[in-house]
Amino acid sequence: MQYFEFKGKKLSALGFGAMRLPVIDGDDTKIDEATTKDMVAYAFDHGINYFDTAWGYHGGNSELVMGQTLSAYPRDSFFLATKFPGYDVGNFGKHEEIFERQLEKCQVDYFDFYLMHNVCELNIDSYLDDETFGTVSYFKVQRNAGRIKHLGFSTHGTYETFMRFMDAYGDDMEFCQIQLNYMDWEFQNAKAKAAYLHERGIAVLVMEPLRGGNLITLSDEDMATLEATRPGKSAVDWALKWVAGVPGVMTVLSGMSTPEQLRENIEIFSTEDSLTEDERGMLESIGNAMAKSKGVPCTACHYCTSHCPIELDIPRLLELYNEHLSRPGMKFWAPMAIAAMPEDKRPAACIAGGSCTKVCPQQIAIPDALADFAAQLAEG
Repeated sequence: MQYFEFKGKKLSALGFGAMRLPVIDGDDTKIDEATTKDMVAYAFDHGINYFDTAWGYHGGNSELVMGQTLSAYPRDSFFLATKFPGYDVGNFGKHEEIFERQLEKCQVDYFDFYLMHNVCELNIDSYLDDETFGTVSYFKVQRNAGRIKHLGFSTHGTYETFMRFMDAYGDDMEFCQIQLNYMDWEFQNAKAKAAYLHERGIAVLVMEPLRGGNLITLSDEDMATLEATRPGKSAVDWALKWVAGVPGVMTVLSGMSTPEQLRENIEIFSTEDSLTEDERGMLESIGNAMAKSKGVPCTACHYCTSHCPIELDIPRLLELYNEHLSRPGMKFWAPMAIAAMPEDKRPAACIAGGSCTKVCPQQIAIPDALADFAAQLAEG
């Protein structure tokens, strides 16, 4: 395992993300605890020491399961990160209650890394209104008290929103977690965010390095291009090595759902070979083309599902929508999958309330996308 030095600490280059833990019967809220414990044990045995969870992951159960699992290990043997759930503006003003509950759920006395979660257009004004809510000030106090060792933030927002937060709190932030992969290098202006953070000496943590799985399965044409360059190198290997080569990147978080994914990722981060500039540029060209072909930039984070009054599986529907749009010669697959769903769980069932969009890190106009999907399905 490769490691990075951060303020006197040795952090693994690969972090264990707990947003996509193994689940039972496809239910995102029912974590397979036995498999999770086995995966964490394997991660420890192979050098991973950074574990990342959050209040909303797996319907609120990720912190509980990770806390129970990690309680079997000495507290000084791992670094634990979690986040204030600012993606829901209703949580502002509840920071003390939430923080105390997080410590209980995770069975710890302190967090090594704590983040203002998902700074974006929806909540930037609430984060900046510290006089009213006192959110950031509260967590600065907790850091001074030693209950938070390092304070930072995550963001899916625009560069302008990112800069508004940095202008207000940049001197207090020790690290920043951004969505970084070769598909979002230009799409989310991750390039500018990473460059700015590196210039200021603020460590970069990476989320969505595989873009919610979108970079795992490439087109035959794209894979042929990569295979001709480096035979035998998987799409996952290409994507993770690209991310690891961005200046300022410290730990790359991967949401690994199976032991096989964990083993593959650990093997990738056990070698120090890096990509050439030409190879990086080749991947970025592939990513730009993919971004243009996809319908919506959903990463299957599931924030939307807890706010859908009719409990649609929105990430799955958007995955099918993107599939439908990106494969013009194969228009049968998505309709077949939709036909297998109950009528009240299909795109046409959406009541367009908009609560899903309000908590979407990507700010996707979800009702519009589902309406368009429903219309295309109706056309046949």
